[in-house]
Parts: sequence; C-alpha cells; structure tokens
Amino acid sequence: MNARRPRFLVAILSAICTIAIAFSTSIPASAALSDRDLKALGKASLIYIATVRKDGNQSTSAPVWFIMSKDNTVLIQTGATSWKAKRIRRGSPAMIWIGAKDGPAFMAKAAIESDKDSQQEILQGIPRKYMLARLGIVGPSQKKFDAGTLVVIRLTEVRDLPDGFASQPGTPAPPLESK
Repeated sequence: MNARRPRFLVAILSAICTIAIAFSTSIPASAALSDRDLKALGKASLIYIATVRKDGNQSTSAPVWFIMSKDNTVLIQTGATSWKAKRIRRGSPAMIWIGAKDGPAFMAKAAIESDKDSQQEILQGIPRKYMLARLGIVGPSQKKFDAGTLVVIRLTEVRDLPDGFASQPGTPAPPLESK
C-alpha cells in the first residue's frame, strides 16, 4: 500500500467532518423560526433589515451580514450609533427580508446584546461565513466591541410576514404581534 494514501484519506475524512460540523451547527432546528425562514436563511448570504421610526413608519431596509446563533436566533453587528442601533435601543421591532428585498419576511424582536458570548459568536461566525471577513478586509473585531463602536443585535422571529411583503419606507410598519 502506498504510504501517502493513509495521509490522503485522513485529510479527506477530516475535511468531510469539518464540513459536516459546519453545516450541522450553522442553523440548528428550532420552533422559533418557521420552516420557510430556516430554509431561506440556510441559503442566504444577506438579510435586509428595517426598523420602526418614532412616527411609527418603516425605515429604509438595509442589507447586512448575519449569522445564526446557538439559540437559533439571528445575530448581526452594526455601529453603535447607527439608526438601527438607536431605534432598537428605544424598543423598535425589526422587519427582516431574507436574501433579497423581496425575499421571505418576518417580524422580529430586536435587542442589543452586550455579553461577551454574543460578541464571540459574531467574531467567530462572521469570518467563517464571509470571505472578506476571513481575509481581515472588513468585519468585526474585539477592539471595536471593547471601544463601544460596534454592537451585536439579536433578532428573534415573532411572526412571518406574508409572501410578497415589501419594504415601504415612510409607511406604517405592521405590528410586531399579529392581531
């Protein structure tokens, strides 16, 4: 038997195990997200998020990187002084579109997380998912979290929005809970 073959097989098996672990931990099963949204999040590289302005109207949706948390919520990062962060601090819910501005949509409770565990999930998950972060070109850093210039936002799905629901900045946002 060729001496290189066992090392080659070990390398292949190691790669297969790494890929299997990554896929099995990227989107855990949970009742919090609908099946429709779980499937869409598994394929998407971006989500679009809009918050609710003080007057009750929708903001403009913005594309953001995201990861799935261990507890099956969506985590994003944003500047601490961004409009998203300001509105979420005052209790704004979030409207989320998965993958595209006209993708599957849901209403979410949004909360700023300051714990180190959430920061670590972002710091490890974003580079694992996005090449530009893996290369260090853009992305989060512990230094930005420690300086307070970057925050983690946890998005917990409350309800699905109907297929075809579109972002309409300046119009009244749907209620967080269905009536």
